[in-house]
Amino acid sequence: MSSGSTPTAKTDTAKTSSGRPNAAALIDPGSLMRIKNLELRASAIVEGFLTGLHRSPYHGFSVEFTEYRQYTAGDDTRFLDWKLYARSDRYFIKCFEDETNLRCHLLVDLSRSMSFGTVGYDKAEYAKTAAATIAYFLSMQRDAVGLLTFDEAITDRIPARFRPGHVHQLMMSLERAPAGKATDIEKPLEQIAATVAKRGVVVLISDLLTPIGSLKKNLSYLRARGHEVVVLRVLDPREIDFQFDQPAMFHDIESGRNLYIDPDSARENYLNEFREHAGALQSICNNLGIDLHEISIDRPLELILFDLLADRMKRGRGAVRQRTPIAGSAP
Repeated sequence: MSSGSTPTAKTDTAKTSSGRPNAAALIDPGSLMRIKNLELRASAIVEGFLTGLHRSPYHGFSVEFTEYRQYTAGDDTRFLDWKLYARSDRYFIKCFEDETNLRCHLLVDLSRSMSFGTVGYDKAEYAKTAAATIAYFLSMQRDAVGLLTFDEAITDRIPARFRPGHVHQLMMSLERAPAGKATDIEKPLEQIAATVAKRGVVVLISDLLTPIGSLKKNLSYLRARGHEVVVLRVLDPREIDFQFDQPAMFHDIESGRNLYIDPDSARENYLNEFREHAGALQSICNNLGIDLHEISIDRPLELILFDLLADRMKRGRGAVRQRTPIAGSAP
């Protein structure tokens, strides 16, 4: 498939009990990763998501009118307020609760452990695609999106903005390959908490294969500052089930050590430690009111957007939003 070609979705359109499309109805991530241009890849995912949204219970969920904004070319004319036009001779669009402006900060882990992958692409490529998709979708809603990438240090920082060319700048930053070694989540969380004054949504995308002692402290600080926090934990399928068949030398990507491991003898201990670590992460997030999603990198990326939308619906009025007053708004 060429970089500009459009991947095709599978034909099974069955729905899950929650109303989301079944994974078989969505675009295969392996096909998506063959699109070399990250922005084209993100647009294909968003297009698939919007198609599924119109067929799901989420379509039309925003029903509470909150304010007006002036009409601009491309707005849906169904929401023009003709009575207000008759009084003011100006076009205004009705805005709804979930259409008000959002500030989102994407924190993307590009440490060396993210270069692991057994499905034809690695965790970093999946994480970058997820971040690009979220940024692309939010920019379509005129929301401000920022980006912070990190390994053992912060590598790139782009403030949250909405303006022409901003999303392209984010995509260029995300194209960087993982180059660092260890993962240090503490520094980016501290920087976001210390420097971002306006409340918003912080989306952390990482494998979280790091000690979690300081994670609780920094996530707590973000929540105390009023930020809504979402954690997307991306993992390779074999990290989840440890389905390796033959004894072999395993290379620790971050430390550089080589370890000889017999999967049959190591599997039970590995899975126990993995579940213990995952349980501790879940407990921290539950206690802080943080949405945690564990995502295998063979999962269709459209489902990430469905999950984020479901989270916001669940939070309802408690969701953090930054509203911008609109000049000339009707009382």
